[in-house]
Amino acid sequence: MIDYQAQQLAALKQNRRSFIKHTGAGIGGIALHALMAAENNSALAGELTTGHLKTLHYPQRVKRMIHLCMAGGPSHLETLDDKPTLRAKHGEPMPESLTKGQQIAQLQGRALNCFAPQFEFKKFGASGQSISELFPQIGSVADDLCIIRSMHTDQINHDPAHTLFNTGSGNAGRPSMGAWLLYGLGQETENLPGYVVLTSVGKGGQAQPIAARQWHSGFLPSRYQGVQFHASGAPVLYLNRPEGVTMSQQESLVGSINQLNRQFDSVVDDPEIATRIQQYEMAFRMQSSVPELMDLTGETKQTFEQYGTQGGDGTYASNCLLARRLIEKGVRFVQLYHRAWDHHGGIKRSMEITADEVDRATAGLIADLKERGLLDETLVVWSGEFGRTPMAQGSGRDHHIKGFSMFMAGGGIKPGFSYGNTDEFGYNAVENPVHVRDFHATMLRLFGIDHHKLTYKFQGLDFKLTGVEEAHVVEEVLS
Repeated sequence: MIDYQAQQLAALKQNRRSFIKHTGAGIGGIALHALMAAENNSALAGELTTGHLKTLHYPQRVKRMIHLCMAGGPSHLETLDDKPTLRAKHGEPMPESLTKGQQIAQLQGRALNCFAPQFEFKKFGASGQSISELFPQIGSVADDLCIIRSMHTDQINHDPAHTLFNTGSGNAGRPSMGAWLLYGLGQETENLPGYVVLTSVGKGGQAQPIAARQWHSGFLPSRYQGVQFHASGAPVLYLNRPEGVTMSQQESLVGSINQLNRQFDSVVDDPEIATRIQQYEMAFRMQSSVPELMDLTGETKQTFEQYGTQGGDGTYASNCLLARRLIEKGVRFVQLYHRAWDHHGGIKRSMEITADEVDRATAGLIADLKERGLLDETLVVWSGEFGRTPMAQGSGRDHHIKGFSMFMAGGGIKPGFSYGNTDEFGYNAVENPVHVRDFHATMLRLFGIDHHKLTYKFQGLDFKLTGVEEAHVVEEVLS
């Protein structure tokens, strides 16, 4: 009897999986009616995803985050870290005391010669922040920036370095930092995902691929994973109602599907079924919220000029404007990947092109958030996965993990402030070094979270974003 019941349950589970497999491709396409649910008291009314933390550990300084990910590894030596000594010793051998026995990506066995910064640096703002002349617009908001020049990481190749920056581990399968935030805090909007990802491709460098697992929820329930929006055309595929399907038909279909899901969930108590139910209901609401999100007719000419885009063209600038609109609508975490920074050769010309693609839009985003009163509750982070070598790789630079730069702006961040330094060659982070996991601990603190206490039990262990390695909050960069 017991065996028969087990077989019946397995068959039920398999039949449901088969059903979802064949109908899942149309999840976006059967969306609409829940936007009327509040008025009609419909069973399809959405609920906000509540966070795991019922009480925050610290006063919350920010509620949302925009991560501007410069994928490919921008050179700190042409962006935020001026090195006069390296400039003076251009072409001379790098000191062996720095390079001997060190991990190098593609320069093994080659002569390691100093390669001068290819551009001059200028002092910007009342704070006198030192920034490359390539970024005059970012320089115009220098007094809002906290620049960290002593970052370091463990992974020297692109994909694992992105994985480490996103998840705190170089091993695939861990939850991304956006997923951790949603798990801890929940989301503030029921009409859009709490975590949205946008990508763009530049023209000034090799565009390294970005895997979707970079914004995955890992072992957390899948409702916390990031949702990728397309940067041009329809932002979400299959979202519109299929031709010939009426609103009432959609409501009936989705209601029936979710009823089946709930019945099965009462038997197996699977969190992924709850996620599936939420996805169907979210799709309804997104049929209204996404077109509204993409409607830029209300934006002014001044705003378009501020970002350097008319929007909807798939560029980094367009994505920055969209990021502001997403934040306005309560999206918790927005991640923009600009794939353009892998400059192994021809770095001088490549940097000119890539800097032009991001300079105005980055500054425009920060200034726009500030003008609208959003910056005080938003953390903006500009970073790559690592830096580039002070040694020449022909006319370019190789991957470098011992020292690189990033900047932050927003609520709780000390503005017009520089922290940490690399040595005189830009090789090692020597003054106040900041590991990627230290950044994670600091980021969580700004959201009111103790990184030691945001955990999830998986396979008998209490996992956290900062892992088991030592990580500390960089108190000095907090206002």
